[in-house]
Amino acid sequence: MKVFCAFLMDAMKTALKGGPLYYMWMSFLLVLIGITAWSYSHQWTEGMVITGLSDQVSWGFYIANFAFFVGIAAAGVLLTVPAYIFHRKDVKTVVVIGEAMALSAVIVAMGFVAVDIGRLDRAWHVMPGLGKFNWPNSMLAWDIVVLNVYLFLNLFIPMYILFKHYQGKETPVRKYFIWIVITCFWAISIHTVTAWLLSSNVARPFWHTALMAPRFISSAFTAGPALMIIILQLVRRYTDYPVSQSVIKMLAIIMAIALQISLYFVAAELFTDFYFEGAHAASMHYLFLGLDGFDGLKSWIWTAVGLNLVALTLLMIHKTRENMVTLNIACVLGFVGIWIEKGMGLVVTGFIPTPLGEIFEYSPTLMEIGVSVGIYALGAFVFTILTKVAIEVELGRIGKHKNILTGVGNTGARAE
Repeated sequence: MKVFCAFLMDAMKTALKGGPLYYMWMSFLLVLIGITAWSYSHQWTEGMVITGLSDQVSWGFYIANFAFFVGIAAAGVLLTVPAYIFHRKDVKTVVVIGEAMALSAVIVAMGFVAVDIGRLDRAWHVMPGLGKFNWPNSMLAWDIVVLNVYLFLNLFIPMYILFKHYQGKETPVRKYFIWIVITCFWAISIHTVTAWLLSSNVARPFWHTALMAPRFISSAFTAGPALMIIILQLVRRYTDYPVSQSVIKMLAIIMAIALQISLYFVAAELFTDFYFEGAHAASMHYLFLGLDGFDGLKSWIWTAVGLNLVALTLLMIHKTRENMVTLNIACVLGFVGIWIEKGMGLVVTGFIPTPLGEIFEYSPTLMEIGVSVGIYALGAFVFTILTKVAIEVELGRIGKHKNILTGVGNTGARAE
């Protein structure tokens, strides 16, 4: 217990130390979190009237972000599988960064659910013993279960590994391999359950499709690698932690394949709805072409399609995929394109038109955006701390773990 307490204390000290750039970055994130606190205080006192939501469109910017970041969390498995199942040493070196990203993304996703319920004090309604959790009948209850378990797995496994390294011990993978396998399956389950949360709504034909879960997974395996590629480059540039180019190349190939599959699923949905258009295709018609003079989301979805097609072109050409400048452009375009298509394009459109045929359009308000930016910042804040501590442990700067670059152990000195 004393050693574990020392590990936690050293981790806290590491999180508080850094250069000018580190303090500027963390201060910037804290300012954004402060903006969210101010915006959310208005939502707490005035209610959801400050948002663009209505009785007809009850899910908007918050749930759109929730659906997207659950996918980012699930994409962490793309490093876990090659590292522990296929024993790739280059990937194993950075897998802890992927797990930190997954953990941070789950926190962001939960944060958006928390603000979507209006006030946090309403959360007791789904707490077992206090409210009515309604498990296993409720799909929402299933989503709560899988997200919390995934949060625990992505916290427990890296902490266990880092704590052993802090002690100067190399624990055989077989001792925690079963937890790795569970995490891999659980990563797919969190996004599948989120997709089923939408597709189980029979009254919403736009969502009620068997392709919903595959679309969620393919889009997650596009946006997740895009973010990881950017993050790994930042780690390589601003720290002395080793990040192999082969890992970035692997993620780029995964992203290229997943984006093809994602666009294919979109094309399949378009053909089904437009080849012989019926009443069930009204939402799709509204999204892509507008309906009865309403076209609030048309510019969003065509922007997303354009961004994804450009990103796919850059990823499919070997030279542009190998070039870091064009690869980064593809990552940014693909990330934003999937965010629009999966968020505003998928979540909001399911409510338009209503089952009665009414059209109530939605657009996020400045207050909603103000609440959201701080949740993004919270995720970045948590990720920065987790990654910084993990790097210091793995490089042998705290604890007794051997430096993975030099193989030299630490005698207790701390890096300033």
